[in-house]
Amino acid sequence: VQLQASGGGLVQVGGSLRLSCAASGDIFKVYSMGWYRQAPEKNQRELVARAGADGDTNHADSVKGRFTISRDNARNTVYLQMNNLKPEDTAVYYCYANIFERGGARPFNKWGQGTLVTVSS
Repeated sequence: VQLQASGGGLVQVGGSLRLSCAASGDIFKVYSMGWYRQAPEKNQRELVARAGADGDTNHADSVKGRFTISRDNARNTVYLQMNNLKPEDTAVYYCYANIFERGGARPFNKWGQGTLVTVSS
C-alpha cells in the first residue's frame, strides 16, 4: 500500500493551492483520510483536516473558512483545497490514510511522503 501526495509549491500570500493524495495497492477499505503539517520551526505535526469515509469532515480552527478537505472514495483520494494562503501556512504537508489492507488483521495508518507548501509575502 502506498500514498502518493502532490500539489505543493510556492505561492504568494492570498493565493491558492490544491493538494492531492492517492492511496494505492491491495486495499480492502480506507477509513479516515486527512492532512497534517509541520512548519519549519516546529518539531510536531499538527492536524489540518480530516475526512471520514462517510463524509464527515473536521478542520483546524486556523484553516476554517480557507481550507476545504474532500475525498473521492472510488479513487481512494483525498484533496485539500487551500485558499487565501498566509505565510504561517508554510509547512510540509503530510497526508495519511487509515487503511484496511486485503488479508490484513486490522486497519493501520499509512503516511504520504510530504509535500512542501511555501507562502511568500
